[in-house]
Amino acid sequence: MIDLTPVANILGRLLVVLGLLMLLPAMLDWALATGNAGAFVQSSLITAGLGVLVALSTGARGTRGLDARTAFLLTLAIWIVLPGFGALPFMLGAPGLSVTDAYFEAVSGLTTTGATVVTELVERPAGMHLWRGMLNWLGGLGIAFVAMIFLPVMRVGGMQFFRTEGFDTLGKVLPRAQDIALSLLGVYAGLTVACLTTYLLIGMQPLDAVVHALASIATGGFSPQDASFGAYRGAGEYAGALFMLLAATPYILYVQMVNGQRRALWGDPQVRSFVIWVMGAVLVVTLWRLQTAGDPLEASFRETLFNMVSVMTGTGFGSGSFSGWGGFALLVTFVMGVIGGCSGSSSAGLSVFRVQVSLAALRSQIGKIASPSRVAPVRYAGRAVDSETLNSVAMFVTFYVLLLGIFSVALTLTGVDQTSALFGAWATLGNIGYSIGPMVARTGTFVDFPDTAKWLMTLAMLMGRLSLLAFFVIFLPRFWRN
Repeated sequence: MIDLTPVANILGRLLVVLGLLMLLPAMLDWALATGNAGAFVQSSLITAGLGVLVALSTGARGTRGLDARTAFLLTLAIWIVLPGFGALPFMLGAPGLSVTDAYFEAVSGLTTTGATVVTELVERPAGMHLWRGMLNWLGGLGIAFVAMIFLPVMRVGGMQFFRTEGFDTLGKVLPRAQDIALSLLGVYAGLTVACLTTYLLIGMQPLDAVVHALASIATGGFSPQDASFGAYRGAGEYAGALFMLLAATPYILYVQMVNGQRRALWGDPQVRSFVIWVMGAVLVVTLWRLQTAGDPLEASFRETLFNMVSVMTGTGFGSGSFSGWGGFALLVTFVMGVIGGCSGSSSAGLSVFRVQVSLAALRSQIGKIASPSRVAPVRYAGRAVDSETLNSVAMFVTFYVLLLGIFSVALTLTGVDQTSALFGAWATLGNIGYSIGPMVARTGTFVDFPDTAKWLMTLAMLMGRLSLLAFFVIFLPRFWRN
């Protein structure tokens, strides 16, 4: 049987950290006299107190390292348990959400989905906005850590392909995890500071700049404004698009650049394809808008750039009347959202890497049909892709498309219209966060969805963030055997 003590010990320590972090929005609300500080203090005491009890009860036994199976369990526990405590301030204070809505909001924050059930944002206390931004930022950092350390070990969805001589944690108790985590933290914090500084320089209000910076680098999408980035047209949209693009590229490449490999970023085939595909989608949709609506060129390009980048990176910020651009624009947007950003970043979706491998496998298969005697191995970045990686990618892509259909149908069975159900499944399974459809038209949020639908979308957010297969593996009996 699996020893759960290390998992419980680490989870307890994380709860302590989460509880202490709740004091930051508490201090902000106290300083601004919003009357909401007490809710954060209560939530902090509950979260940190329970965390201390769990950490102390596991004691020295919990300091042992993790193997692949306990890494699975810890990853799953983090994204299921922590949102439950992160939801406490939403229930005990503003906006006074129900258990369903509060957990939905917290899961959306930590999975960096950006879907929300909170309306009238501009009237909410500053501490609540800061907490939503912090949930995004903490989730993005955690996702980067999991994506670059745990998923290659777990051999999920082809991620084992990214193991290198200097970045291989398999077979030991994550020997370089601390070094890798510190490097990722440095990159993540540096990008956040640069983003915050830029937002302040272009004229954002301090609170908006902080929350938008936290959410942009996490590709999270929570905003203090009901109009999202529509409140900062022009320079705000260009700056937001830039930092969302930077945040959706593999963080390990930034570490390599800091260590002297200046061409690491653009030299990566995944990054090049990501940028080319984004700009191609922006160009096509801009031309479509010019042809069908006759909008001004610069405004059309700017809005299209911002919204397409937001969708493909899975951020979820919005600007302008996006849903009214026409069916073709929505189709392109849907496809870009399914593809998602780069593997090894905080973006979700299929990921550019998996789509590239799938396309390479398709080309190879077509070549074999044309020339049966031809030997044409599937290659990525000049390396032959082994059969295990190909099988993992094929399974992931197939499972993703299947789940997208299952969740869409399931949402319609709860009373959601077909368009809202399809885009609701798309937004949550892909951690995209965009609200499209008749059922979200009134508020631009998911607040009008039935509670059953919200729990289904919560499950979709967790599955999308946990790379699908990692979510189901613990239900296999052999997983629990020695």
